[in-house]
Amino acid sequence: MKYNFGYLIDLITVITEKELKVRYKSSFLGYLWSIANPLLFAMIYYFIFKLVMRVQIPNYTVFLITGLFPWQWFASSANNSLFSFIANAQIIKKTVFPRSVIPFSNVLMEFLHFLCTIPVIIVFLYIYDMSPSISWLWGIPLIGFGQMMLTYGLALMLSTLNLFFRDLERFVSLGIMLMFYCTPILYSVDLIPEAYRWIIGTNPLSLMIVSWRDLFMHGTINYITLSHIYLSAIIMMVLGVWVFNKLKFRFAEIL
Repeated sequence: MKYNFGYLIDLITVITEKELKVRYKSSFLGYLWSIANPLLFAMIYYFIFKLVMRVQIPNYTVFLITGLFPWQWFASSANNSLFSFIANAQIIKKTVFPRSVIPFSNVLMEFLHFLCTIPVIIVFLYIYDMSPSISWLWGIPLIGFGQMMLTYGLALMLSTLNLFFRDLERFVSLGIMLMFYCTPILYSVDLIPEAYRWIIGTNPLSLMIVSWRDLFMHGTINYITLSHIYLSAIIMMVLGVWVFNKLKFRFAEIL
């Protein structure tokens, strides 16, 4: 069954609004929690790494939040995607529509949260005598779309596989924690020994975080790095769509 573009946009909008209302039902601060969470971790990491361990990274607060905010988008999308089909089981069983929009709406919702953190980054930039760059106008859409593709491909695959292998959620939680410490969020690439820097080049999340940080702090875009991000995103999208298409016909019997 084919669906026109307008129908898909309306469907994504409705599902995203529903997810937002469910998440922030009876919540006084609402979306501010999505900002408060990484900011709290930034304070903790600042105390440990800057004040206790005295890591020599200039403007460390800005350094931290420009890595933590995009990471929060990715990590929350990956974790929440595990339950996106399960949470919408009744809709899936009773209504005919493209199921793939459910994990996409989840990724889109986390992207909206990420956009809400950009004003916080701007405030901290001015606190540290820095300022936004004109390159943000095209840099944010370019990097953002690459991360959207990468995250959605992973979310589509995880949400599908978790229907059939419920132990997957435990491995994903551990995997995301491991990837957090293998990604230069708390430390700079310069602090990594030369023998292990190849890990950065093969880790699309590392390239993604470095790209966001270079854009926010220095107003620069490395288009070679960006091309590697898009290559990884396309591979992940293809893998996610392949897994989804292989198993989507069994959703009704599982749910």
